[in-house]
Amino acid sequence: MSKNNQHTQDEPELGKTLLDDLRRGGLGQSVRTDYRALKEFYLNEERKHRLGSMNWFKRFFFMGWWLLKSLFLRLTPARRLLVLLGSLFIIMSGSASYNGEHVQVNTNGGIFGGLLILFVLMLELKDKLTATHELETGRSIQLAMMPPSSPKVEGWDVWLFTRPANEVGGDMVDYLQVDDDTVSVALADVAGKGLGAALLMVKLQSTLRALAPETDRLDKLGAMLNRIFHRDTLRNSFASLVYIAFPPRGDRLQVLNAGHLPPLLMHEETITEIQKSGPALGIVPDASYSPTEHVMQEGDVLLVYSDGITEAKNNRGEFFETPELHALLRRCRPYSARTIGEEILSAVDAFARGQSPHDDISLVVLKRVSGSGRPA
Repeated sequence: MSKNNQHTQDEPELGKTLLDDLRRGGLGQSVRTDYRALKEFYLNEERKHRLGSMNWFKRFFFMGWWLLKSLFLRLTPARRLLVLLGSLFIIMSGSASYNGEHVQVNTNGGIFGGLLILFVLMLELKDKLTATHELETGRSIQLAMMPPSSPKVEGWDVWLFTRPANEVGGDMVDYLQVDDDTVSVALADVAGKGLGAALLMVKLQSTLRALAPETDRLDKLGAMLNRIFHRDTLRNSFASLVYIAFPPRGDRLQVLNAGHLPPLLMHEETITEIQKSGPALGIVPDASYSPTEHVMQEGDVLLVYSDGITEAKNNRGEFFETPELHALLRRCRPYSARTIGEEILSAVDAFARGQSPHDDISLVVLKRVSGSGRPA
């Protein structure tokens, strides 16, 4: 069978696709979400502020003009000219006559103008689909580098999770068998989102995997990671990192916090924030780090999270803040690491109420258990 015939057979039927779209529902919510994303992408903060002070009638016209202008200026020069030409054909379409000489001109420029604009739309869609395919490939590579979500460590219950805001993300979670007596988990957040942050994340993950088994002290590991990240990345690029090393069957863990949000250590009803060991990676070339050591008793929980959790916003612009996370963690303490993580994700998603994610979301949940058993 030829590739063309195979491609034709793989294409869904147009009518069936449209019927499925109508049956699926949620069209209004989807349009509202896309509209908010459109404003977020095309309008700067100054224009958003100006729109807030306008009445609805004035805002309607200014919004339309600013969106069209921003879209127009982002096109390539050739496509800008084609859109301009197509718009002129549509505006000038119709008929004209001159009675003195009995000259009458009929034009169908509107059809031609519409075809020109449709041609530009197809070109833009082709670019988007090409980029989407490449991002999907990048996402599959990221997933291939992910460790198991629940690595088995005797005496510990471990759950790892990451969800990018876009097709690829700048967050990293990882699990390493450092040596026979030590395992480690890590969560990192590279500044920014999208493809650029994802590339830096892969760089950081590969560097960490190479250095961790060869470095016996976390202060040295932090300094080496920082020096390499500062040397090999773009100016103003940086990444925060929490790296936790602990022995199977043991109760002590070491924590290196390089400029990240404080991990939450819960013993019974008391939650302690583990403060930073030093600055984020890549900010200064010769940073030093002071890791901390902690004892985990049976039932204690350590939660490491990215700012996608506490910076999740609802439709009123409110944030899912740290006190809410503390209360949720206390309520979920008896549960397994996986259940704790899933409860946090469910609470954040319910709070956001369908809003587009503001940032990547990542979690590491580490719970001390007896032997190799896990709580329900």
